[in-house]
Amino acid sequence: MFPYVVGGIAFLLFFYNPLVEYFSNQPQTLPRTPRPPINESLLAIDAANETAPNCPPATHSVHILSKAPLVIYIENFISPEERDILLDISPPTRLTPLNSDPLFESSTITDDGESTHRNTAIRDSEIAVLPRTELVRCIERRALAFQGFREDLWVERLRTQRYVAGGHYSHHFDWGSGARGWGRLSTFMVWAASEGVEGGGTEFPLLRRRDEKGDWCGWVECPELGGKEGEEQGELAEGERVLGVTFMPVAGNAVFWENFRPDGTGRGWEETWHAGLPVRKGVKVGLNIWSWGRLD
Repeated sequence: MFPYVVGGIAFLLFFYNPLVEYFSNQPQTLPRTPRPPINESLLAIDAANETAPNCPPATHSVHILSKAPLVIYIENFISPEERDILLDISPPTRLTPLNSDPLFESSTITDDGESTHRNTAIRDSEIAVLPRTELVRCIERRALAFQGFREDLWVERLRTQRYVAGGHYSHHFDWGSGARGWGRLSTFMVWAASEGVEGGGTEFPLLRRRDEKGDWCGWVECPELGGKEGEEQGELAEGERVLGVTFMPVAGNAVFWENFRPDGTGRGWEETWHAGLPVRKGVKVGLNIWSWGRLD
């Protein structure tokens, strides 16, 4: 009898989790795989003999909009002086035809994660990969420090993206597939120039936030919201959740979000479906900071 009891316990220990996952329809966690081959020229990696930049202390402040997914609004992520230098590298005005500035190229999209092509119906902007000056390296380090210097996490080369009137980027995810345990883990959308800009907000139609008596209305669009059909228009009840968030482009500020669920399954957050809405007037310059690495 005793051998059967031991065998039964061993069976339960070995097969319990797989059986629970199977019958509960829960996704399985991904195995911890080696890092796949990557093009390291696309990542912000210092050379072996490169010294650390002399960076000023960070002065930004943060506001948590959502915990699941993690979405954080950051005030003063880049200083006015840093914005001026970034705009010197990538001038915000366009007085001559497309691609007249040496750093800028037409933005492209990908359908398969490998090849790229231009489609202005989906994405109409210009993008520039920035040289890794000391200031750019300081912003890279700030983005890494914000995420806690996580293991197996790298910042991609920083890019400025320029939108003139009519420029936009239709709804999309920044994450592709996390099936192999690696991917674009997080995004910073930083605004480097937005003076005189109308439109051009960053919209998350599936993201929810609490209405806190207008506290967020300096950074997100707060349309007049009313009661149900047939009722008089009125304010939302305190703490009521609002579906859909559009961040206004405020120079120097940023929004950060994580792209994948923290459960090790490789699933992305559907709520991070977002768009750069059309610019109606002016020139918007955004700074894209993407982090690539291992899914936790």
